Amino acid sequence: MSTFLTGLLRFRRGPWELLATILIALGVVMLMQPFFLWAYTWSFLVTLLGTVMFIITSHFPE
Repeated sequence: MSTFLTGLLRFRRGPWELLATILIALGVVMLMQPFFLWAYTWSFLVTLLGTVMFIITSHFPE
């Protein structure tokens, strides 16, 4: 856990890509669930944020 936090603070590619991937997956789950309208409403924004974040963090050093 400490290496993950250190990687986030030092802008390393691995932890930030993991966080972006989790956001993309969360957005897809929010899109496909039928129970909460607020989750469906915010799903596109969460997925878009994760995708843009993944594109940006792919340029970070390893």
